[in-house]
Amino acid sequence: MSKIAIIYHSTYGHTKLQAEAVLRGAESVPTIKAKLYTAEEAAVHMDDLDAADAIIFGCPTYMGSMSAGMKAFIEATSAKWFTLSWKNKIAGAFTNSSSFSGDKLNTLVGLMINAMQHGMIFVGLGLLPSSNKPEEMKQIAGPGPDAHNRVGSSIGPMATSFQVNPPITPSQGDQETAEIYGRRVAEITLQFIRGQSD
Repeated sequence: MSKIAIIYHSTYGHTKLQAEAVLRGAESVPTIKAKLYTAEEAAVHMDDLDAADAIIFGCPTYMGSMSAGMKAFIEATSAKWFTLSWKNKIAGAFTNSSSFSGDKLNTLVGLMINAMQHGMIFVGLGLLPSSNKPEEMKQIAGPGPDAHNRVGSSIGPMATSFQVNPPITPSQGDQETAEIYGRRVAEITLQFIRGQSD
């Protein structure tokens, strides 16, 4: 059984829904056991994360950067950095904001750099923009709320919640994108583990 930890920070519940979608995707892969941790729980159970084969980080984007709750967790991981405890684990990241951009790229880059500093192997999204509805790329309004990867990210899922309370947002397409990503990270984790045993 391979293990995936999904660590998230969520203030209003949007990113929690996104994290739950990542969890569903990961658990849809046979022999994967995935577990959600809030950033606060993960900071308390840091040693438990050593047993994970992959760690996926997620948080909202606030003022163009990762949320303070996730940043506090990342700073608490410095003891793991000193010993390279997470070296060669698979990593991934996702985020949510209240607009199409919100400078979410900056958050994902920050989460990716954190993974790189730990010596982890980062997995990108692997989806074209509006991958399930490519015809919507030819309209002035762009992809709708049912589109997968509607904002065209490559690093990881970017959800958009505007100022609408969950569970209405993130949209169906954004949640399905997160689920696809969870499955992708799980599948690549298994490929990596099999390769190590050959």
